[in-house]
This record gives sequence, C-alpha cells and structure tokens, in this order.
Amino acid sequence: MKHIFKYIMILACGLPVALPAQNQVAQSQMDSLSLAGVITKVIGNYPSVKKAELEIEAANAKIGLAKSAYYPNIDISSSYSHIGPTSKFVLPGLGTFQLYPADNYSASLNVNQQIYDFGKTEKNVAFENQAKVLSQLSLEQLKQKLSLSLIGNYYSIVYLQEAISIKNEELKTLKEHLAFVEKKAATGSATQYEILTTKVRISNIENQKTDLETNLKVLQCQLNSYLGESQQSNVLLKKDVHAPEILESADALSVKALGQRDELRIARQRSMMVDTRLKMVNVQNNPVLNLFAMGGYKNGYIPELGDPKANYTVGVSFKLPIFDANRSKYNRQQVQTDLRGVDQDTELARRNIVNEVVESRANVDAALKKIAQTELQLQQAQQAYKLADTNYTAGVITNLDLLDSSTSLAESRLSVMKSRIDYTVSLLKLKIALGERIY
Repeated sequence: MKHIFKYIMILACGLPVALPAQNQVAQSQMDSLSLAGVITKVIGNYPSVKKAELEIEAANAKIGLAKSAYYPNIDISSSYSHIGPTSKFVLPGLGTFQLYPADNYSASLNVNQQIYDFGKTEKNVAFENQAKVLSQLSLEQLKQKLSLSLIGNYYSIVYLQEAISIKNEELKTLKEHLAFVEKKAATGSATQYEILTTKVRISNIENQKTDLETNLKVLQCQLNSYLGESQQSNVLLKKDVHAPEILESADALSVKALGQRDELRIARQRSMMVDTRLKMVNVQNNPVLNLFAMGGYKNGYIPELGDPKANYTVGVSFKLPIFDANRSKYNRQQVQTDLRGVDQDTELARRNIVNEVVESRANVDAALKKIAQTELQLQQAQQAYKLADTNYTAGVITNLDLLDSSTSLAESRLSVMKSRIDYTVSLLKLKIALGERIY
C-alpha cells in the first residue's frame, strides 16, 4: 500500500495544478467522462482562462485606441462672457463708438486632424497588435499548462477507480475462501488459525480500500471545484489509456518541439515587441503636423457689435521637439537592455524545452518496458495462483501460502494498470513537451 499511495501522490501532487474526479465506480458508464471531456469542460469554465480571454478583448480596445490617432477630434464649444469696462471713444459730430460689446457670445464647431506624425501612430498600432498576439499565445500556454495538470489528476482518479475495483474482487475472493475454510473447519480438515489468518487478510484489504476511497473523495472534491459544480457531485472517469506508439528519435522530436512550443513563440513575440518599443522611442521626438479648423457664430463685429455673425478659422500647426531632457536617450538604453534580456530568456526556454523532450522521451521508453515486464509478471502470478489453489485443495500447501499467492495476483494486476497509466501519462507529457494540443 505504501507504493500505491506514493504513486497517487506523484500523479496528483507532482504537477502544478490539481483537478480530477470520481467517486463511486458503481455509476453508469454513460455518465463517465474521458480526459478530453474533462479538459474541455474545465477550460470552458476555468476563471484564469476567462480572465485571459478578457485580456484579449482589452487588447482589441487598445488597438482601437492607438488607431484613433488617425481620426480627427471634433467638438462643439460655446461661451458667454461679460466684460467691464468697455473701451469707447468719441468722434466730434459723429457720436460715441464702442470697440467691443460688454456681453460676448460665441458658438463654434472645432476640428483638429493630425496630418502626419512621421511614424509615431503607425508604430503604436503595430505594438498593440503584437501585444494582442502575445495575449493569444499566453492564453494557449495557460490552456496547455492546465491540461498538463489535469492529466496527472485524471489518471490518479482512474488508478483509484481501478484499484478499488481490484480490491473489491480481492475481497470477494477472500470471503469465498473464508467460507470454504469455515466449511473445512466444521469437518475438522482446517484449523482455527487458517480462519483467523484469512479474516486478518480481509481486514487488511478493507483498510486499504478505505484509504483508497478517502483519496478518491479528496480528488473528487478538487474536480468539482475546478468544474464549478457542487461538492456532492460524482463523476466517473473512463479508463482512457493509450496504445503504444512508434516515436521519432529524441533529436528529431527536439527540433519539432522548438518549432511548436508556446514558450518559444512567446519569447519571440516579446522580442518583436521590445524591438517595436525601441522604434517607438526612436521616433518619439519626431515632429507632428496638424490641421485645425473652426467655424461658428459670435458677436463683437463692427459696426453692429451685438449681432452674431458667421466666422471661421483654418490653419496648420507644426511641432518639433528640440530638447527632452535626455528622456529619449535613457528610454533607448532601457529598451536595449530589455531586448538583451529577452534574448537570454529565449535561449533559456530553448534549453528547457530540449531537456523536457529528452526526459519525456526517456520516460515513455521506460514505461513501455515496464508494461511488458508487468504483463509477464501478471501471467506468472495467474498461473501461480491456479497452482496454489489446486495444491491447497489437495492439501499440499497451507492456507497462508494460498493467501500470499492471491495477494501477489492482485498486486500484479495493479502493477499492470500502473505501468499502462504511467505510459499514457508519459506519452501525453511528451506530446505537451512537443507543443501539441491535447485540449
């Protein structure tokens, strides 16, 4: 049992996030979920995935905001002001003249259009588009990591389901054997010691089954939490194991992974974004040419100062920064440093990917060998149990020998199942290491 629980903890806790399912194996197979079904359901409702999708929506808004510099700013303005005293002068024989009215009214439509900013807006839009691509890649990486964590938990559940099933069969066999021993004891051909040893073995198996069921309930709680369902919900998982596959060499797989992994794509995308930032810094002191126009009504025109009259203003403005207190210089230095840092991150990601592929490939090979070994061991255990059963009936071996043979058979069945699950998990982890989607 120590090996069983150790195996469960490796699967359930050895990965970053937890998530699986299952309670009672007695549920209908029609209600069972495959690994793909669990992953699809979790990814469709998982909060961090939803948040990443919202970040993509925010990226679309930022792209639109950057593009808004291509369009004019249009507004309507109006004002009223009372001025006192007003300037007046007197012309002999002609009367008194007022230069401007005391009450001033104006209303106008204002248009301000950027004509050319020498690449500033273009590079801002390019940067926001690249940021959106980065958000999309980050979403795919998140889904991949979530799928990776689900694999370990899913097959922990599958293992527990099958282990409990094997324990139930083992209990059934032991109870049948106990009934047989008790009948023999009634005729005097078996001892009380044989009955007690069988009962002790039954009690031990029942304790093991209880521990397995407890672990199953814990994992079921985790599954319901990830699915966003009630803690009392029960989900039966299918024994979704993979058949052996022919794989390429580790070198060929590494080349494939370097072209597909999200980590390298994200690193390259970040490098592109930093390069665009550098271009943005280089053009931030470029001049800007704007067109402005304003038209409306206002009073104050001689000779009828109080009558509003149509008026307009049209012109262009040109702005050329001369000195920015060395901000561009230091921004450029910072971005160049960031670019070198991103290059180092890319190289580190490349090395880690190669290591993951080689390790996963080796684990697949080892698991495949274990399948052959455990299947041979199971065949031998089955033959040994048949011989033990025959010999016990003939009185050649003791009751304890038969119980040991029965236990060995059950452990061999668990070993076969464990090796097949190990192979499936290792194969799926290899696919993830190659950058293949399993969701």
